[in-house]
Parts: sequence; C-alpha cells; structure tokens
Amino acid sequence: MRDLIITLVLLGLLPVCYRKPFIGLAVFSWLAYMRVQDLTWGFARDIRWSYYVAIITFAGYVVSPERKRWYRPDWRCYVMMALVVLVGMSLVMGERQAGFARAALLKQFERYLEFVKIVAVALFTTAVVTTKERLRVLLWIVALSLGFYGVKSGIGGIISLGGLTILRGPGGMLFDNNDFSLALSMAVPMLFYLGWTERKPEIRKAFFVALPLTVITVGLTHSRGGFLSVSAAIGVLVWRSRNRLQGFAVGALVAMAALVLAPKEYKQRLETILEYKTEGSASSRLRAWGIATRMAIDNPVLGVGMYNFRNHFKNRKYNPTYVEGEAVIVAHSSYFQIWAECGTPALFLYFSLIGGSFVTVWRVRSQAKKRYYSSWIINYATMFEASLVAFVVGSTFLNRAHFDLFYHWVALVLAFGAIAKREMDDELKYPLRVGSQGGRGELELVPKSGYGARQRTSGYRRLQPRGA
Repeated sequence: MRDLIITLVLLGLLPVCYRKPFIGLAVFSWLAYMRVQDLTWGFARDIRWSYYVAIITFAGYVVSPERKRWYRPDWRCYVMMALVVLVGMSLVMGERQAGFARAALLKQFERYLEFVKIVAVALFTTAVVTTKERLRVLLWIVALSLGFYGVKSGIGGIISLGGLTILRGPGGMLFDNNDFSLALSMAVPMLFYLGWTERKPEIRKAFFVALPLTVITVGLTHSRGGFLSVSAAIGVLVWRSRNRLQGFAVGALVAMAALVLAPKEYKQRLETILEYKTEGSASSRLRAWGIATRMAIDNPVLGVGMYNFRNHFKNRKYNPTYVEGEAVIVAHSSYFQIWAECGTPALFLYFSLIGGSFVTVWRVRSQAKKRYYSSWIINYATMFEASLVAFVVGSTFLNRAHFDLFYHWVALVLAFGAIAKREMDDELKYPLRVGSQGGRGELELVPKSGYGARQRTSGYRRLQPRGA
C-alpha cells in the first residue's frame, strides 16, 4: 500500500514538475533529503524517481517562459563549473596503479556523473530560486525532510533510554551514519530559525520540539564528527543571539544535562577525541592525512584521480608503513580528499566556495543591521552561517568533498544574497533608517490620507521590534 501511495503521488507530480520547474526542484529536493522512496518496501523503492523528476523538470524549464539561463551569472557558479572540469580531468589523467581494473574505472565514471548531477542541480537552483517565497519553500523542504528523521530517531532514542545506535541513515548521501549526522547538524540551525520566524504558534512549537530531538539523533549516530558539527552550529546560534550571556548560560546547562543523561558508551567514545594520538580511529585519521599530503605533493595539479585515494593506499611511495593485508582506509577529510584526488587548484576552488558563502552571509547581515532592528534577512544570514560552520567542522573529519547538501547550500546562499540585496535596495519598501540616535526598527510604508506614492518621506511607520 505504501508503495502504491508514493507511486501515485510522484506520478501525479510529474506533469506539475514539467509545467512549473520550481516545483520540480522542490520535488527533487524532497526525494534527495527525505528519501521517501526508501520508506517503501516494494517496487517503488527501486524506481529512479529523482532521475525522472530531474529530466522532466529540465525539459519543462527549456520551454518555460521564465527561462533565461540555467544558472545565475555569478562567479561561484563558474567556480562550480570549473571544479567539475578539474575533477573530470583528474579522473581521466590521474595516476593509476598497475592492474587497475576496467570495472573500477567505470565505477569511478558513474560517481563522476553523480557529481556532475549534484553541481547541475545546484546551478539550476540559482536560476529558479529568485524570490523570498521560493527560498523559504525550499528551505522548509530541506529542514522538514531532515527533521523527519531527527524526530523519528530521536523519539526512538528516548523510548530506548539511549540504547538505540544509528549505524546508517535512510540512504543515498545519508546512508553512512557520519554523513547522516553531518546533514542533521546542518539542519539544526534551519529548524531553529524557520521555527523562530514562523508566526503561527502551533508550527513554532512543532519546530522547537523537532530541534532537541534532532540533536539527540546526532548523538545516537555515535559520530564524533557529528558531535563537533552540532556543537559548532549551536555555538554560532548562541554567539549571534541578542543576549549572549544568557545564551551561553542556557547552552552550558543543556550541555551538562546532556552529558549526565548520555549513555556511558557514548561518553566514552567522545572522550577519545582527547586521545587522538593513541585512539585507533583518530590516529588513523592523522595517518590518512599524511598519506593524502604525500599524494598531493607528488601530483599537485590533478591529484591521483577522483576516488582514487583507496587505490593508492597500498603504494609505499605514499604509505611507507603499509603492511600486506592491512585494511584500506579513506582520506577521512573532505579537504585532504579533494587535495589528494583532484589537486591543488581544485582545493583552492573548493575553499573559494566556502569562503565566498561566508562573505555573502556576513555582508548581507552587516547591511541588513543598518536598516532593521529585526528582519528575516538577519535571521536567515545567521541560519546559513551556522549551517556552513557545521559543515566546515564536520567535513574536516569526514570524506565528503562531494556532499550533495554542501553544493546545494552554496547555491541557496548565492540566491539568498541576491534576493536580500534586491529587497534592501528597494528604498520605497525598505528605506534606510534616518539618524543614528533613534532605535532601529523595520520600516513599513503606510500611505496617509491625501498622500500619493511619491510622498514617501512622511508615510513611514516604525514597526515594533520583533524577535530575531
């Protein structure tokens, strides 16, 4: 029955995806982050719904009257395109070990096509997310999709009194427990600010219930990278709050309660973070970073090839201490992964996407604070910043240079910057506040009796400050 319901819903949405490309992007995002097809048990589970939605959406966009370009003319879009080219060149021209099987090469090519799809969807996002309403809808879809698993698993963890351990996510990019925890950590700021800016009390309460359950789910993955990610995200939320002292006090109390209530096994696992020189998993990361560095130095331009780190692990030129029969590991870091596999230019492009996204949210917040006491723009800027911090911290320890949500997040930050700038530049709707001594407030145009649209200067009313 579940397979039939999902199939009928998605088949019914396909014509809408063709007629309205943004709906197609929304459905694609729903399938990517909620993995609704993985909630079925029969025939619907194996159907490539995302593939069909993507094809139909792009076909609809080609004939759509709103079509201009399939990407926004921004330098970050060009950087993502250049990254696709460099990664492809590393795949074709990268160093290969003797005896490299043709089947392995085909597998790498499939992974490369998957990366191309990820970037294509990100570029398409910059083209169709052109309004505040569309941005809000897409953020809601991502937040609620990830929040669904946060609530579901969080409740399971409470019922089992912490005995539940999540060893894998729902599937796709969320299959590994570390990747699952990273995505949920990025979702925590989304759940907080989307709930905070919601006007309906019932919906706000639902978000604020989902928030702690999602944090609990991150803990249930037993991922130390996830713990650091969600801690960093919450730290940014506290730092950007209006009352930092109160925020830090509440955060400290919550952290103490969490440590007291956490299962003994989880606390012991977190303690190994401090024993990085002796603890097996942590020490293997340090060793992997050293191997990746030697690969990158020996192949500085194109690296050893996309997803080729494991194939070169046994090469004593890069791994002098290798012992026959030893388990092969990955780079254990997005930054070392892309450096070793794709080269130094690709690493710089990757860093530019991260740095450019931070610059956008910081600049937008700075400009918005000159105009408003509180605004959705300020809230969203903090939300994007906290989620980016969660990714930057988590990906330091995870092999996720090609993480879907990161590239989608870069695209959403780009769209957010353009939408916020357009709104702030509209002086009729959002004029600059007059005088530095007056209290800051969000301004609203209120035409007085007998005044026309041109009589702007005497027709403004200062709104009461709202929570940020």
